[in-house]
Amino acid sequence: MYPTAVCPYCIRAKQILKSKGVAHIEEIRIDTDPQQREHMMAITGRRTVPQIFIGETHVGGCDDLIALDGRGGLEPLLQAA
Repeated sequence: MYPTAVCPYCIRAKQILKSKGVAHIEEIRIDTDPQQREHMMAITGRRTVPQIFIGETHVGGCDDLIALDGRGGLEPLLQAA
């Protein structure tokens, strides 16, 4: 996950993932490393945070994560990762 320290959407996304049993979330903080922000934008085509990856799959942001969960796609993706 590409977050920043004070982003409420990042915090919410982490809460959702933890509620699904995710014990470890690798965070690549883009507010402390400008090169990582550039890398995030290059691989996702997006500027906003969070940008969430589950395994190699780019989920998107917090709203995308919530929508994926609403469609029943989050748990299978987590199990496959």
